[in-house]
Amino acid sequence: MHKLAAAIRHAELAERGGRVTQARGQFLEAEGLASYVGEICEIGPGKGGRGIEAEVVGFTGTRALLMPYRTLAGIAMGSPVVATGRTFKAPVGATMVGRVIDAFGQPLDGKGPIRHEGWRDCETRPPAAMQRSRITEVLETGVKVIDGLLTLAKGQRVGLFAGSGVGKSTLLGMVAQGIRADVNVIALIGERGREVREFVEDQLGPQGLQRSVVVVATADEPALLRVKAAYVATTIAEHFRDQGQAVMLTMDSLTRFAMARREIGLAAGEPPTARGYTPSVFSEIPQLCERCGPGVGTGSISAIYTVLVEGDDLNEPVTDAIRATLDGHIVLSREIASSGQYPAVDVLKSISRLSSTVTTAEEQKLVRSLLAALALYERNRALIEVGAYKPQINPRLDVAVHAMPRIQAFLAQSTSTSQPRAETLRQLKALVQGLGSET
Repeated sequence: MHKLAAAIRHAELAERGGRVTQARGQFLEAEGLASYVGEICEIGPGKGGRGIEAEVVGFTGTRALLMPYRTLAGIAMGSPVVATGRTFKAPVGATMVGRVIDAFGQPLDGKGPIRHEGWRDCETRPPAAMQRSRITEVLETGVKVIDGLLTLAKGQRVGLFAGSGVGKSTLLGMVAQGIRADVNVIALIGERGREVREFVEDQLGPQGLQRSVVVVATADEPALLRVKAAYVATTIAEHFRDQGQAVMLTMDSLTRFAMARREIGLAAGEPPTARGYTPSVFSEIPQLCERCGPGVGTGSISAIYTVLVEGDDLNEPVTDAIRATLDGHIVLSREIASSGQYPAVDVLKSISRLSSTVTTAEEQKLVRSLLAALALYERNRALIEVGAYKPQINPRLDVAVHAMPRIQAFLAQSTSTSQPRAETLRQLKALVQGLGSET
């Protein structure tokens, strides 16, 4: 009876409604609508049209600004708008594992309906800073260059920085197949429609899909839905983390999330700043990323966000803001990719800020030795390529030059293979000992 009384007490006895007065691009303005930011509204159809749902994203004077979840086709001047009192929620539950869904939780894989176990608000706060567990465990990815030289930790958030066509999605697929995690949550934000199926069937594969939830919002979806898909994926990951599971969240890409947020901000009247990005973009990126990491109990969310580097400029505003927010960055090089080495990770420009926390002193020494040889070779690459390099002048450089084919072989890996970290460390130790024996 207490629950029933509370429901009656909070029930709305009068409908809150208004009328569409203006449409600008993907934005609507509604007059007379008593609503709050984040509330979902139902917009009735015009003559011969169909109704849609939209979300309140701001106000201008006495008018509410609404952004729809679908296209505006069928909406007319004066169409009725009704506030529902609902906010956007994410479906959660173990029944979603192995499925491909959209931002509304509806299946896209043709495997039939999903019976969701429950729904969670997408807008939540991350765990309190002093209540989070400490990060103490290594996260195995099955990718040699990451496990050996850029070791990640459970609960770490790292960015995968690359220009277009350098192999971000391929590396994500390798990680999804080889990761040591209980559940993978994969968000494909702003991807081309044809690439979604290719990623699921080729890069992820049946084995990777068995323990994954894939959330999709393609490039043709409205900006608001692309933003919501990122929050839905994060909320699903939080559900599994709160159950004590180790979750791997991968998002491709965080840059397209920022672009969608910029589109919303500009339409709502926010002033453009660096490269046209609005201030809300730079405040919302940390809000989204901080929800990942270790939880209060034993669960954790490790996250890899791909970052599309515009013009291969690693210092452009969004890239710089993301790099400052995350716990490390893995840089993919177009030059390395064009040489045929995959994954095309530039280890000298990459860093894992938690590597020293979860690795031993011996492992750190091996990494430093290999990076020193690689850095020495890179500093003298121009001399070597033009034939100006002369042996026996710098013994350390001689060692690096002779060992470079073996170093490159260690850094390369087939996209269809996954290697245990113990074997990676064994190979790394043998490689570094070989460097010492050549001096």
